[in-house]
Amino acid sequence: MQTTKFRYSIVICGLQALIWLCMTFPAQAQYSVYEHDMRYSNKFFHFGITMGVNNSNYKITPDSFFLAQNNILLMEQGPGLGFNLGILSDYHVTNKLELRFIPTLSLGTKNIYFTLKNQDTTSRKIESVYLEFPIHFKYKSKPYKDLRPYVIAGMKYAVDMQSNAGARRAENLIQVNRNDVSIEYGIGIEMHLPMVIISPEIKLSYGLNNVLAPNPKLNLSNAIERLSTRTIFFCIHFEG
Repeated sequence: MQTTKFRYSIVICGLQALIWLCMTFPAQAQYSVYEHDMRYSNKFFHFGITMGVNNSNYKITPDSFFLAQNNILLMEQGPGLGFNLGILSDYHVTNKLELRFIPTLSLGTKNIYFTLKNQDTTSRKIESVYLEFPIHFKYKSKPYKDLRPYVIAGMKYAVDMQSNAGARRAENLIQVNRNDVSIEYGIGIEMHLPMVIISPEIKLSYGLNNVLAPNPKLNLSNAIERLSTRTIFFCIHFEG
């Protein structure tokens, strides 16, 4: 329950940040979205950078071993904060539709808590350094003054450069594999300034792979059948 509340708080904070940026953005800007569209009307590509924070955890599917034993009473995922930095490139399919590619370095931590038979609680922390390669379709609405809301949807391939699946001394670890594939979707809003577009965005990512690396020597790991990544991103894009 605490994890769910925390995830909702991240979303609410992100939405509050979006609303604050919209309210503080000048209503009578000197540079309109129409001028920007004219400036880039002959360009198929444009580039930028992205940075942000994330909250990541696992969806845990218990194994039959967990149901048959009585040493582990409860398994819960815990929130883990991280940050991400990437390079953005957009291909303009139409005036409203873009194909977006954002290779990103993403750092994060995930926690799994186990409540044991004697009521003690033990945890396993899994730190990750991902190289992520998301490809999104971005659909933009008609402009309103200097603002342009949009939605995104797509897929992501990620490689965990800190994967511990091959660790030799793994007594205190939950081992995870390197590769993951996710579906992603989100919302954002373009804010057009004279020299740059600033786009705050909230994005959800749902892993499709089972990243758990089974190890029969690890009792805690044996209680889990599947681990799937779940991540909430709040990012700000800067495009030239």
